[in-house]
Amino acid sequence: MSDLKDILNSYQPAYVALQETHLKPENSFRLHGYTVFRKDHPANRASGGVALLISNNIPSSLLTLNTPFQAIAAQSFTHKLITVCSLYLPPNNQIDQTNLNNLMLQLPEPFFILGDLNGHSQIWGSDDTNSRGRQIEKLLHDHNLCILNTDEITHFHTPTRTFHSIDLSICSPSPLPFFSLQTDPDLHNSDHFPIILTDDRHSHFHTVFSRFKYDLANWTKFTSTACITKAMDCDNPIDTAVNQITETLIAAAENSIPKTKNNFRRQRKVWWNSDCREAYKNQRKAWGRFRRYTTSANLILYKQAKAYSRRIQRRSQRES
Repeated sequence: MSDLKDILNSYQPAYVALQETHLKPENSFRLHGYTVFRKDHPANRASGGVALLISNNIPSSLLTLNTPFQAIAAQSFTHKLITVCSLYLPPNNQIDQTNLNNLMLQLPEPFFILGDLNGHSQIWGSDDTNSRGRQIEKLLHDHNLCILNTDEITHFHTPTRTFHSIDLSICSPSPLPFFSLQTDPDLHNSDHFPIILTDDRHSHFHTVFSRFKYDLANWTKFTSTACITKAMDCDNPIDTAVNQITETLIAAAENSIPKTKNNFRRQRKVWWNSDCREAYKNQRKAWGRFRRYTTSANLILYKQAKAYSRRIQRRSQRES
């Protein structure tokens, strides 16, 4: 949870798609500033599971899915209505192509599917293509879908000390020209690298959305300035009338109702001291060395540096 909070603090994302949440229904999972939608493992085990985190600044609602997969989707309104789906396909499960097709048909466009799909394909940077990869390739072709991945590695398989591309970002055609993908080089104590999607049209969503504080409204002023005339309604085509009335109401609200400030504030970790910084710096160095030279010795050094860094951080939190 601490690493997830660090990622949220660093990137300030509008949406977060999580897989393998390992939560049971009785487990509480809340994060400040985000609405959490989740679907736990169907067998009520602390295994698998998916979730979506959507900023409280963005109006959103859960989308009902009829699917056997570990999948959850929500619709939200940023600059237009979009659908985001978090999907986990376990590596050893048999996946029915018909069920995949049915899931696609339930997602209103434009949509994004973000998930750990455990498929290998040269299309998204794998050295080879497995049966799951061929299923995903067919899905992309049959539904005219686009993939935002290129050749970025997204997963580190510890037993074999190998890197793979199995976490995919798929979308319907219309958003493709506007989004770019990058991976965070730090695993953040996971075996998957965080994937960052950026809408190049809107660099910072937090300053866009604010809400009216209705409890502080000057309703007398609002009533006097919201002048809706009979001519607006009767003398214009319906679309023109709706636009004029809407603009009048919004202008009156802007002049008489204060709004919330949604500038995102990074949360400062008061316990983060020079010892924490130095230990984390050494952990990053050890990881960089191992990524370049994946030897057993470098893996051991990285694990030692990682364990030491976490120990220093826990001690600092206790003593702060």
